Amino acid sequence: MQALVWDGSTAAVGERTQPVARDDLALLRVRVAGVCSTDLEIVKGYMGFRGVLGHEFVGEVVDGPKGWIEGWEGARAVGEINFACASCASCTRGLERHCPHRRVLGILDADGAMAQYVAVPSANLHRVPESLADEAAVFTEPVAAAWEILEQLPLGPEQRCVVLGDGKLGLLIAQVLQSSGARVLTVGRHAGKLALLSRLGIETALLDAWRGRARAERHDTDVVVEATGSPAGFRLALEAVRPRGTIVLKSTVAEAPSLDLSPVVIDEIQVLGSRCGPFAPALAALAAGRVRVGELIHDRFDLADGARALERAAEPGVLKVLVDCA
Repeated sequence: MQALVWDGSTAAVGERTQPVARDDLALLRVRVAGVCSTDLEIVKGYMGFRGVLGHEFVGEVVDGPKGWIEGWEGARAVGEINFACASCASCTRGLERHCPHRRVLGILDADGAMAQYVAVPSANLHRVPESLADEAAVFTEPVAAAWEILEQLPLGPEQRCVVLGDGKLGLLIAQVLQSSGARVLTVGRHAGKLALLSRLGIETALLDAWRGRARAERHDTDVVVEATGSPAGFRLALEAVRPRGTIVLKSTVAEAPSLDLSPVVIDEIQVLGSRCGPFAPALAALAAGRVRVGELIHDRFDLADGARALERAAEPGVLKVLVDCA
């Protein structure tokens, strides 16, 4: 099959052995894959990954374990990215995403979805509603990651939230937090991207203007979500969070930043890491139109031009780039 492969120095489309369905693995023909910021960090050295890139996808089930495939064959599906062992202490506690033996689709020891076919544990698959187009369903994984914040923190109308970053994930997080009833302000560097949220009734501010506000006005936020994709994002979050507030970290970057943690101690700040999230509410929100993603798509490429898709996604100001794999 054809696949976009990262070998540690170059990302190129070439021949790859097609995976097969076996044991608990289902085989899907990939329809659409999305380029994520994590993919861009991988080609900078993040996780030391080698193999087929991509973990955001919509596919069509073509084969799977006996006893499971009936009723699934031909179905459109999206898949959770953590492949757990199902038997360790973490898994038995329901923490499969944190299984110490896990493989992660397109990120850690598991070939990804920027290919004609991908193999995913059948237990990880979720059906795509008929009403939901591939172009929206491919956002399920990042919307689920945004939804994880609501799983970790109870948010309500009285809480003030600042989302730092107007990239793909930041724009999704802002919409998800707004749906909880929280008061959301998104801070970013790009007026055009922030305008996407303004049209949805979400308050926005350009970074320079926001930093020009009085410190007392900025330094009074209950929850700050750091989604800048920058090593400097945590320092920026410290400028916004109130004493005894919470910083939610969403960025994963190849560069290791130097940090002064003194403000965390002095202001008794809670720091919360947040990664993958639940697919079911993410799919429901996309299908109901509570999270809008159409304007986030900036370009599309055929799989044969997968390397160019990565380059395009890395260009300043570009949001989601899709790869047509069918």
